[in-house]
Amino acid sequence: MTFDVTVNVSLKDAILDPAGQSTEKVLRNMGYAIKGVRIGKQIRFQITATHLEDAEENARQMAKKLLANPVMETYSITVRES
Repeated sequence: MTFDVTVNVSLKDAILDPAGQSTEKVLRNMGYAIKGVRIGKQIRFQITATHLEDAEENARQMAKKLLANPVMETYSITVRES
């Protein structure tokens, strides 16, 4: 079976986010009343696995080993059948 996987990666709250701070400053200068902008990344791919649980476990391993830096980042994974 083929599954669609989405991995959302973001910096941990304790980590400074210069890109988020810069974006927030520009948006405020444009007149938007916002705060707490954080920049992250989204990785999407398809994976072949026998069961949903296998696809989820493989995606977790990929995120832990390569897609996210567990020292600085957190991640969430969504897996659904294609």
